[in-house]
Amino acid sequence: MNALKPQIPRALWFRSGVAGMASYLDAAAIVSTGTALVLYKDQLGLGSGEIGSLSSALTLSIAAGALLGGRLGDRYGRRRVFMATVTLLALGAVLLALATDSAFLYVGVVLAGFAAGADLPVSISLIGEEAPEGARGKLVALSQVLWYVGIFATQLIGLAVGGMGATGARVLYAHVAVVAVLVLVFRFRLPESRQWLDQQRKAGPGAGGAAGRSSVRQLLTKPRLTALAGLALFYSLTNLAANTKGQFGAYLYVEVAGSTVRVASAVGLVTLVVSIPLAMLFMQIVDGRNRMRWYTVGAVSFVLSCAVPAVFGVHVWTLATANITGALGTALAFEGIFKVWSQEAFPTLLRATAQGSIIAFARVVAAAVALWTPMLLDAGPRVMFAALAVVVAVATCLGAFLNRLPKIRPEVPSGSVTVVTAQVGAAPVDGS
Repeated sequence: MNALKPQIPRALWFRSGVAGMASYLDAAAIVSTGTALVLYKDQLGLGSGEIGSLSSALTLSIAAGALLGGRLGDRYGRRRVFMATVTLLALGAVLLALATDSAFLYVGVVLAGFAAGADLPVSISLIGEEAPEGARGKLVALSQVLWYVGIFATQLIGLAVGGMGATGARVLYAHVAVVAVLVLVFRFRLPESRQWLDQQRKAGPGAGGAAGRSSVRQLLTKPRLTALAGLALFYSLTNLAANTKGQFGAYLYVEVAGSTVRVASAVGLVTLVVSIPLAMLFMQIVDGRNRMRWYTVGAVSFVLSCAVPAVFGVHVWTLATANITGALGTALAFEGIFKVWSQEAFPTLLRATAQGSIIAFARVVAAAVALWTPMLLDAGPRVMFAALAVVVAVATCLGAFLNRLPKIRPEVPSGSVTVVTAQVGAAPVDGS
């Protein structure tokens, strides 16, 4: 029997939105740091080497946080971990806003980056576990909308305070701190994941000890290892392309295309305006039967976003075309679908561990490749874009395989928020 679209109660939208603000804070922290370090440069005497070190520290801290936070979330609960992480993020942002020397910046960047990374896999796991069958993808994809909103809000603030020097940097970090505190207040209202509690109870009193260690070993055996390796390859390669284009976008507009930072910023804002409704479109289609048709459109667009400058050269019009086609590609065939697949592929007591490990791996790969990107640019920006097109093509071709991975159907224990659909059948099971 065909199922009606689930009617999602307001309580579930609230939980998903508050948990999904992890993505908003992650984006805001990264974008704020990229601008704030430049604004702090004169007052705090930062050299280009120190700015590079701080940026690397942020990336590596996010990776370490995702790796550890995901595991802690599986062992000790979603709520306990994400309450701690958002508190730590607020503290890191406050230190960054009040910084008087580079030592403050290093401590603040490490704290904020670690907290943002640790929050992501745990919060997204909570969303997926509380969602009813037929709506899990939609609610998980809400976090991706919030990620774009975080970038957009931070860039708007950056435009307003970009001429204020160090004061502008403090405003950017104050924004992150205020939002983190508000999220913390709202998270006090969130209960623990009922699915996690149910699976932890079934695992017995030793789940946090020997059972917890054995569950990690289960992640390294089939079919879990197949899913882990496939998703890690997909996400690290697509993230590599997105990260490289984002990190060196302004350089390409100014130094290669002969344009200005203002033009690059304007195109970036237009791209974000397009990206937010595309992310909302993804929410509507991800749980439907046409998911992979839309994914194919996104995959082709993602490849084209790299291929156009490779074929026609790096000009303002090719970079702008790459931005717009890339917006469609990343909305339908990048991080959003990765989040959904990672919720579907792993059982409850391994879910955050797996996703955190993949996120950490992808961030480290991106940081390592960024060291070699200037050499690719010296060889010719068209070479770099051609390499990225091949990378994205390989990664997105994995989509057909990843979408066929065995799926863990959401289990909604008694007492949780329920929805009414027309589907009648066996109760969903969890594979942990």
